[in-house]
Amino acid sequence: MKEISCKLITNTVAELCITANKQLPCSLFAKIEECKCAEEQPLAKSVMSDISENITAAKELDIPICQDTGMAVVFAEIGQDVHITEGNFEDAVNDGVAKGYTEGLLRKSVVTDPLLRTNTQNNTPAVIHTRIVSGNNIKITVAPKGFGSENMSGIKMLTPSAEKQGVINAVLSIVKAAGSNPCPPIVVGVGIGGDFEQCALLSKKALCRDIAVPNANPYYEQLEKELLCEINKLGIGPQGFGGKTTALAVNIETAPTHIAGLPVAVNIGCHVTRHATKII
Repeated sequence: MKEISCKLITNTVAELCITANKQLPCSLFAKIEECKCAEEQPLAKSVMSDISENITAAKELDIPICQDTGMAVVFAEIGQDVHITEGNFEDAVNDGVAKGYTEGLLRKSVVTDPLLRTNTQNNTPAVIHTRIVSGNNIKITVAPKGFGSENMSGIKMLTPSAEKQGVINAVLSIVKAAGSNPCPPIVVGVGIGGDFEQCALLSKKALCRDIAVPNANPYYEQLEKELLCEINKLGIGPQGFGGKTTALAVNIETAPTHIAGLPVAVNIGCHVTRHATKII
């Protein structure tokens, strides 16, 4: 039985909060550069250049790549042979978020109540998703989620008769309705299957997959490509000014579902779809 202290969990989460907010995944930055070169309209190319320069400047100045440093979403895969010591796991995670956002000078955007709106002053509580897995490690992913993009997400409870085209139409309708609001070019996380809440979780989880890694199932890998092509045909373009690049990537995650259902969820990430992972 491996022992992992809450202090280590706290320090790891704090580190990941800062890293995720300051460093864009390499594959996403490479895609932005690729799309910048591919744009033909002068305004679209100029906007993509501004986005690229902003990311580079943030790295050089050691500051967040976006002013909205998000609500901390934490995915934890906890090995069943781990014994967590010196405290409670969720408390340790929230202590890490508070530490990271305070010491990292990150904007604190969480309020205690959805209607009363009092700021918690440390960006807690985090949204925590845990899974018990085999092994004796804990894998922690922190994915700060800004709400310019989060607000544009959606879910459709389709029936099986909708089939593949119904899924495509649902995704396109949500992205089209989002327009320029989520700061395109966007990353589109799609969840298909499960039930109402699992489908939404799948779409959020999809945003944490490296965009250079396609879905392992060839059928869904092809669907990712089809959806990306159709989304970019919408012509929304960088920051909504038109162009070839409305989305940088589409990631799909699936789960078994009921014979009478075909849930589809879309979680939209902006051009700085951030996440950082560490195994302890």
